[in-house]
Amino acid sequence: MSEPAIAVSDRPVAPHQYRYVETHAWWLGTFGPHQHLSEHRLRHWVPARAECPWVLERELTGAQTWLTGSAEEAIADGFDLRDIAPVGRFTAPYGEFDTDLGSDFDDFETVFHGAMHGVSYESPCAPAPRPPRRGSWQSPTVGFLQGLPRDADALLARLREDNPGSWFGPFNAAVTALRTTLVPAELRAAFYRALTALPGVSLDEDAVNVDGHACLAIVHDAGRTRTELMIDPADGQFAGERDTLRDDSRCGLRAGTVISTTAVRTDVVDHPGARPAA
Repeated sequence: MSEPAIAVSDRPVAPHQYRYVETHAWWLGTFGPHQHLSEHRLRHWVPARAECPWVLERELTGAQTWLTGSAEEAIADGFDLRDIAPVGRFTAPYGEFDTDLGSDFDDFETVFHGAMHGVSYESPCAPAPRPPRRGSWQSPTVGFLQGLPRDADALLARLREDNPGSWFGPFNAAVTALRTTLVPAELRAAFYRALTALPGVSLDEDAVNVDGHACLAIVHDAGRTRTELMIDPADGQFAGERDTLRDDSRCGLRAGTVISTTAVRTDVVDHPGARPAA
């Protein structure tokens, strides 16, 4: 198995600190024959101690890029163009957010203002109301990731055995795990070695994500889409992805159309609600 030249490292996180994950995304919306990309921004605060509150902030900016048709044509055809997506601030144990229930704003305020006004989180957090989920490839958790092999050959075998399908195959499963940004450096290195051993996969050293940041990219050029897994060259952390149609779609999108693209930034902050310096 070849060794891709991807350096990996983890930022140190003190017990009272949070991993900050910011995602800038353009995701596909479909209204009959009319399709657009809409802009989303997500901010996620993941505590070093999993029993502490996890916080998620979701925002729809209102920006749209039409790929087929137009807003005027879609409205004339009777479509409601309001994006259907949960927005607001949410808290949940172990990151198991139930965004369908609306924003848990009061809990966020308690956590955020407590941190801002000197409440110490050095002591253990209140016990979570239930144990964390076991997790899966489709919905990875910290516990699930901890149970994966660190040997690249063993990890590749596990990816193939657990994900034999064409819709959610080994590459998709690995990207779903890496997208959490919770994969430790040793396991990230194993993932990258395993992925580059798959057929139809190559390494692009000159990729750029949607925010214009230079990245490495592991590219899966097979099936209906070309998927680029963006990697921060500084630490090997997940830095976004891009899906591009390889063939014309049945709903009018031409080959070469980008149907999903994200840029992901990670850092460490002292409390939920805090943002790193630009």
